[in-house]
Amino acid sequence: MKMTRRPRRNRKNSIIRSMVQETDVSVSKLIYPLFLMDGVKKKEEINSMPGIFRYSIDHILAEIETCCKLNLKSFILFPAVEEQLKNSDATYSYDPSNFYLRAIREIKQKFPEVVIVTDVAMDPYNSDGHDGLVKNGKILNDETLPILGKMAMAQAESGADIVGPSDMMDGRIGYLRECLDEAGFAETGIMSYTAKYASNFYGPFRDALESAPKYGDKKTYQMDYANSREALIEAELDIYEGADFLMVKPALAYLDIIQSLKQNFDIPIVAYNVSGEYSMVKAAAEKGWLNGEKTMIEILYSIKRAGADIIISYFAKEFAQIAESR
Repeated sequence: MKMTRRPRRNRKNSIIRSMVQETDVSVSKLIYPLFLMDGVKKKEEINSMPGIFRYSIDHILAEIETCCKLNLKSFILFPAVEEQLKNSDATYSYDPSNFYLRAIREIKQKFPEVVIVTDVAMDPYNSDGHDGLVKNGKILNDETLPILGKMAMAQAESGADIVGPSDMMDGRIGYLRECLDEAGFAETGIMSYTAKYASNFYGPFRDALESAPKYGDKKTYQMDYANSREALIEAELDIYEGADFLMVKPALAYLDIIQSLKQNFDIPIVAYNVSGEYSMVKAAAEKGWLNGEKTMIEILYSIKRAGADIIISYFAKEFAQIAESR
């Protein structure tokens, strides 16, 4: 055949393939989720997430030190709160004695160079298991905002670099931005869970925190997975209200949403490669149905290719170990 263009010429060996590679994933663009628990010398593997643990503060400091040696220096923290500390108003979330806040302080004191992203939502502390204040079976929007404000303030005061409101209440970005600015935390960033879908991929995460709703579901505040244009509305509002990052959660089933936000907005796009996506790969790899390491890398590249600037992933440490060995 007479062909002037032969795309295979640029695939003929690994060096040429590397030269023309359009997408790259680097450790500096990854955020590693860590689960915190109260106590000392505690480390518990999460049954539904092989290789992922709940850590007491002493163990989480050791884990962060290990990650820093792999050049993985960005973390998002989630608290596993004991049931007796939960109530309908989530008051423990901003109690100065809260082990989560204490952990932030100790991490920043020992590792001032690392970036700590926090979770702002009521569900870890709420006896109802919902992200907002519940009255008469209804999740109240505006009445939830002052609680989120107190939570974000407590986290910023403890040293959080970025707060991550994951609650999906309307107007919470503007409310938190005003609270933080008025209190002198203008440099504290906000990573908004902009397009957080009511997904079936969150199961292992809820196991990790024991934070599943006690009744009902989260469909009155998390997004319908059938919708895409709605994500643009949420993004426009978040940017107007002062968000510094826009997040899409989950990632794999929502690559089109990641791409849409990347094409329409000029602030960093974050994708959360969630617990169910992680656990599916681990389970299939354990069965020998696929190569876990290669599948992990392919997934991270697909998320980056879709347009994510930053990826939150339970694979982050594993990827960093591979990058270190190369």
